[in-house]
Amino acid sequence: MMDRLATVTLAGHGVRLEPLAREHIAALQEASEDGDIGALNYVNVPTRDGIAAWVEHALMMRDAGLHLPFAILSDDRVVGTTRYYDIDLSVPTLAIGYTFHGASVWRSHVNTASKRLLLGHAFDSLGMQSVRFHTSHLNLRSQAAIARLGARHEGILRAHMRHKDGSLRDTFTYSILATEWPEIRSRLDQRLSM
Repeated sequence: MMDRLATVTLAGHGVRLEPLAREHIAALQEASEDGDIGALNYVNVPTRDGIAAWVEHALMMRDAGLHLPFAILSDDRVVGTTRYYDIDLSVPTLAIGYTFHGASVWRSHVNTASKRLLLGHAFDSLGMQSVRFHTSHLNLRSQAAIARLGARHEGILRAHMRHKDGSLRDTFTYSILATEWPEIRSRLDQRLSM
């Protein structure tokens, strides 16, 4: 299953998710500066200078079979990145995260379309039983976006990790179950068709 995922490209609803590669570094550097999102303390987005190392780490995790990272393209332009992680094939389950988009595509179709493709592949092609999302207690934009997808807020992992400045982060957790996916898929498809 991991080999299939490592080479899969997902496309639809005006976006394309292709396997993350070193060739995406320059475009991701631009995306990280679009709105200066790399400067935000509560997101896991490096500044321009940290993008190359961030991509190398993502590729190392991919090669170890632990993460499956993608570049997000809209209008054939790299606008961000996302990935599958916390993959547990014994359930099977995974998480979607490490996502960022340049500010120029915020409030557009890009995030919803990307998540629709990732969720569809996870549930419809890979047979996942659940998909999880995690975000900082300070990241209100991410919390709202995850809730709009239809994910259920599961709880809070208190003092779970640290933000970039060293402050403690409470992690908000959300999930979608396979049994919930058909209704959520229908709702997302309707939103994306407008």
